[in-house]
Amino acid sequence: MSHPRLHRPDIHRRGLLAGLAAISIPGPLWAKTSPPLEPLEILTARGPVRFQVEIAADNASRAQGLMYRKSLAPDRGMLFDFQTPRPVSFWMRNTYISLDMIFIRADGRILSIARNTVPLSEEGVPSGGPVRAVLELVGGRAAQIGALPGDRVVHRIFPRG
Repeated sequence: MSHPRLHRPDIHRRGLLAGLAAISIPGPLWAKTSPPLEPLEILTARGPVRFQVEIAADNASRAQGLMYRKSLAPDRGMLFDFQTPRPVSFWMRNTYISLDMIFIRADGRILSIARNTVPLSEEGVPSGGPVRAVLELVGGRAAQIGALPGDRVVHRIFPRG
């Protein structure tokens, strides 16, 4: 026995479409929601420096990154977690602010730092070797705090020690 197709009057479809058309979300979706922040600390020769960071741990959030943002507070950042170490390269497409990119090995030590990257550039910014994560801070911040290769980053994704 065949089941009849469910029939919804055309008015319901028009009503739904009209309702959806009335919903307007200006700008990118991230502008309306505040992503959860996590603590992160960089242990420099000058002492520890604390940040609150957004986590980009999936392909969609890593692809979006900090694009379209007009500002980034000095105590904020975004941590891109790749789970397994690999060489990576970033670009600044659709990124309006200069960033410092801190490339972090699986043990939590800084491998390299790309300082004051050029906004809107499509030139690749390579890690220089395998990394577990990349921390993006507002441009110039790594120099302000004295962050250098070999410094330790403390966050839940890195082993303690």
